[in-house]
Order: sequence, then structure tokens, then C-alpha cells
Amino acid sequence: MSSRASFIFLFLFLYSFLTSFRATAEIPIFVHHYCRNTTRYTANSTYFTNLKTLRSSLSSTNASYSTGFQNATAGQARDMVTGLFLCRGDVSLEVCRDCVSYSVKDIVTRCPNQREATIYYDECMLRYSDWNIFSNVTFTGEFLMYNDYKILSEDQVRFENLVLTTMIEVASAAANSSRRFCTRETTWKDNLDLYVLVQCTPDLTSEDCVRCLDQSIYKSRFGSVGERLLLPSCNSRYELYKFYNKTDVNTTPLPPPPLEASTHPVSSAPRPRVTHPVSSAPRSS
Repeated sequence: MSSRASFIFLFLFLYSFLTSFRATAEIPIFVHHYCRNTTRYTANSTYFTNLKTLRSSLSSTNASYSTGFQNATAGQARDMVTGLFLCRGDVSLEVCRDCVSYSVKDIVTRCPNQREATIYYDECMLRYSDWNIFSNVTFTGEFLMYNDYKILSEDQVRFENLVLTTMIEVASAAANSSRRFCTRETTWKDNLDLYVLVQCTPDLTSEDCVRCLDQSIYKSRFGSVGERLLLPSCNSRYELYKFYNKTDVNTTPLPPPPLEASTHPVSSAPRPRVTHPVSSAPRSS
């Protein structure tokens, strides 16, 4: 082989390698984790073996990352483990896969020897239990977070009405979609838009999704410029900045509210992503 041919071959090889090489996955943004802390397993138990099998199944290369949801079962009777992952409806297959792959390791670090655990990131959530969690709405263990900046008192009622109305509409749309996911954007005021996202696990019926999101909306406070509430079966969030990938979801803009916008600014500060936990109620055993 001539030196020219060797160079071309080497170039094509390197190009193929570099284009197929996948950069190291970014660590997902951790939000919250919940450990039941009532029952535990030992390192040599059958439950531990089944849990390892479950984690491997959920993070395998054949998992349903393209749909963003999968459930699995390992073992039988008292040693049975059920689990699932749910990726945010607007993230890519690659982001979903990276988040799930990270979560199956992180969850056992944060909840060691726990027979039930849930972990949340911005991009996905992972959950497993020693009871059947499939198609069952779980309301307990909610976790509410809110933005530092508050809506001014003179704007509070109108803002609450706008968020509440939008969330109710989006919850209904999500419950009637196959993915149990929906986002919406609508005008608030002064070049500020309101962004809303709601999601249920797709194993829920439409009615149960509505029930879960109703609870999520009811638990929200609407006093800040942004809030989110996490439940094991669903979640909801609103912000005055774009926190999801609009190009990857079917977002139908709503018309601006009929009331005349106030001239007072919401805040002179930028819209940050800083949030603080409000509550995390334990699940009853």
C-alpha cells in the first residue's frame, strides 16, 4: 500500500472513530431523593439480587429510552422488586439514557439497603419498591420547590389565576395524550412568558393522571415566579423562563390573559434557577 493510500485509510479510520465516539455523559442535575426507611435488605439477600437484576434491566441498551418510560419486575413474592424510570418528555434519547444509567448507581448510594426508593433529576426520575407500583397512583412523599423571587402583591391574584388556569388546561391535555406529557407557553406581561410543564407516568390511566396532577396543582402555592412539585406518579412545574426544550415538544401557545397587564415589573433581578425545598412528607409504611 502506498504512503498516500495509507494516509487516506488512516484519515478515514480516525474520522469514523471520532464521529462515532460519544463524549463522556454529563452528570444529570440532582433534585431530590426519597428513601422509605422502614424496611431494609441485606447484601446477601434474594431481594438484593433481584434489585441488581432490575437495575440492569432498566439501564440496559435495549431499554425504552426513545419513549422515555419503562417498568420492570424481578423476583417473586416477598422478594419481588418492581421499578420504573421516567424521562422528561422533551429530552433526547441520549439524555434519557445517560440520566437513567447514572440514576441506577446513584440511587443505591443515596438510599443504601432500602427496599423502596425514588430519585429525581431535572432530566429523569427512577423508582423501585417491594410492592407493585405499576398503574397505582402514589400521592405521598411529595416534594415542593420554589423560586427565590416573589410576585409583587399587586400582581398576585392575576398571576395565580393565570398559572392555575394554564395548569388545569395542560393537565387535561397531558392526561389525554399517550405520553401523559404536555407543555404550554403563554404571555404574562412586559415581554415575560409563563412556561408550564406537567407529566404523569404513562402506565396511569387518563383518570388517574388527572387525579395526580390535580393533587400536584392543589399543593402548589403560586406565590413565586417559579415552582415545581414532585410526586412519584406525576410532576408539575411553572417558571417565567424557558426550562424545557421547546423544539422537542408540541407546545401550543395560549393567547395572553384578557386583563390589562400591570406596569410594575415582577423583579428587576434576572430569572434564576435557584429553588428551595418546602416539604417532603414521608410515605406511610
